[in-house]
Amino acid sequence: MEAQRLEISRLYARFAFGPRPGQFSQALTAGFSTSAKNLLNTSLSDPSLDALPLPSVPDLGQRPSPGDTAATKAFNLSVRTQTEEITLWWLDRMAIAQNPLLERMTWFWHGHWATSIDKVNFALPMFNQNQTLRANALGNFRTMAHVMFHDGALQIWLDGNDSVKNSPNENLSREFMELFAMGVNNYTEDDVKAVARAFTGYQVGRTSGDVKFNPKRHDSDPIKLFGSNTPLDGDSATDLIVSRDENARFITERLWFRFISSSNSVDTKFGVQTAFANRDIASAVKALVSNGALSVPQYGVVRQPVEWFIAICRAFAIQPSKLSPRNFALGHLLKMSQVPFLPPNVGGWPTDEAWLSSASAQFRISFASALSKQIDFSALAAVPAEKRIDYIKDLLGIYNFSARTFTALTNAKDDLPQFFTLAVCSPEFVVNE
Repeated sequence: MEAQRLEISRLYARFAFGPRPGQFSQALTAGFSTSAKNLLNTSLSDPSLDALPLPSVPDLGQRPSPGDTAATKAFNLSVRTQTEEITLWWLDRMAIAQNPLLERMTWFWHGHWATSIDKVNFALPMFNQNQTLRANALGNFRTMAHVMFHDGALQIWLDGNDSVKNSPNENLSREFMELFAMGVNNYTEDDVKAVARAFTGYQVGRTSGDVKFNPKRHDSDPIKLFGSNTPLDGDSATDLIVSRDENARFITERLWFRFISSSNSVDTKFGVQTAFANRDIASAVKALVSNGALSVPQYGVVRQPVEWFIAICRAFAIQPSKLSPRNFALGHLLKMSQVPFLPPNVGGWPTDEAWLSSASAQFRISFASALSKQIDFSALAAVPAEKRIDYIKDLLGIYNFSARTFTALTNAKDDLPQFFTLAVCSPEFVVNE
């Protein structure tokens, strides 16, 4: 029973952000295999998500002339409003999805293909990228690599728009191989130069993110790359990159380190590499979930701030955009240094220990304390005081509390806001052991 509780706790924390009310207890009764099968099934309709309106993100066009102060002010307000709308819309999707695996994988890929609105500037290209990631989140990585090469936000972010035949820009080619497809030390500087030549000629509409190919700006001469010596463009170069064995190993490692363990190497006995051999993401995720890796005791993972917040939202039926003020969650997530659409660099956000600093702990407590003032605790209040620790442990999908946490919760069981804050800031919730 203890082993099953560990697996189910990890299943929901890592692949679903966290359980909804009653879901963890139901999963314990149903068993891990049934619960995993249900979570992996993303084919069912979701009325909650269907009812969530899409954000309004029209193309704002070019910025007004510097001398038009009123128009510039209105334009900047529209830019900020659109950014806030798409961010809250995505947080809402994570929080209210009946089966959030697709949103969880979209979040993973956002950290992988890390692109920031801080440089892109406009919400529409970022929103379109988010939809692209969602459409391919559990598909084939080969297809994903192609559509992401043609993604306007990524092209802007990594200066692809400035890459022309007489002056190839190596930023996109280097990051495409190192951070997105192959990993460090799996390519040469000649490969970077060759791919940069293949990636020339693509132009992006800055406000819309529309990508077009301009053959006049493209290097159409033969290019030596991975044993090939023929003219290449973005798609043919991407094919060569994704076909490399290094690609299969790299993506498998990324999935493993993010969902299973960042401190233990991929264990071949769980078959994740084999499952990803044809670049099928869903098969690799199924292997991560179902082949026993979640049962290994030492494979702990730290929740990132967004994952921590969404887990709370799911447990307490909170829709982020309905908190007061409307941007309440965004302000606190910004203090915690993690806001969707705003990764710090092309490498994405840090993992594990980076989120366990004393500063992070203080911001987490402040966020939880402020959040406790907006939560309906009626369900928790209806539970007898002596049963509240077991109740919140199952509500949050926690494997177990330490003796220290148990004592702290026991002392606070009659002060529900404090009880809540201690539970969601406990080491056992922040770190999914």
